[in-house]
Amino acid sequence: MDNNRQKILADEFLALHHAPSILFLPNAWDAASAKIFEIEGFKAIGTTSAGIAASMGYADGQHMSLSENISVAHRIIQNTCLPVSIDLEAGYADSVRGIAESARKALNAGAVGINIEDSRHGSLLDKTMQQEKIKAIRELATAAGVHLFINARTDSYMILDDPAECLRLSIERGNAYKEAGADGIFVPDVGLLDRKAIAILAKEINAPLNILAGTTTPPISELQNLGIARVSVGPRPMRALLSFLRKMSQEWLSDGTYKLMSESTISYSEVNGWFTR
Repeated sequence: MDNNRQKILADEFLALHHAPSILFLPNAWDAASAKIFEIEGFKAIGTTSAGIAASMGYADGQHMSLSENISVAHRIIQNTCLPVSIDLEAGYADSVRGIAESARKALNAGAVGINIEDSRHGSLLDKTMQQEKIKAIRELATAAGVHLFINARTDSYMILDDPAECLRLSIERGNAYKEAGADGIFVPDVGLLDRKAIAILAKEINAPLNILAGTTTPPISELQNLGIARVSVGPRPMRALLSFLRKMSQEWLSDGTYKLMSESTISYSEVNGWFTR
């Protein structure tokens, strides 16, 4: 990607987190899913590492390589005009230098944002070390002349069971990561975040707050009133499409018919046209 174009997209992406309206960031796992999100009017796209991993035959959690993750993200970036943020998981390295190198590869692929998480193998990583990683990423991006949006993910709600401790740690770590140079804080959960906790997080964390939408998540309009800046969906759209594929498979095998496949199907020519240059 042209460096000037990347700088423009990076500035646009940063501004979206401070706009009057909440940023709904859908998560793509390939160029086709990204194209759908672009066509339907979203303003930016994030990748889902879990979705990319599953599409390539890997379990989630850095089982695919960094190069495989970046390669798919690069194809997405090449096929959309929107800002794209790459899910770098835990950075594919343990050292500060290694994490910075992973971020450099994301920048080189055309990314204008990254997610970087603070857990591995079911345990939270050292907070101070995570701050050093964020500082190194910020320094690298500044030297490159691109404001890479660092969305620092804290996994307290994914690791611990006590809601009060999850809340305390999320605020503590979120503000520590902001001080280190993060632009936004991502607090995913597994159903523990209620409206009260969401409002407290949005008030007490001194950065735009990103949460993960799920079955119990309040609607967008309510989240905006609670102070949320960004909502993402992770691998859930990919899993929903797999569920639909399962239903089609069951119809083929049980009924020998093709009703589901034939309803509201996007045409071959439309899909082909997305990628014809």
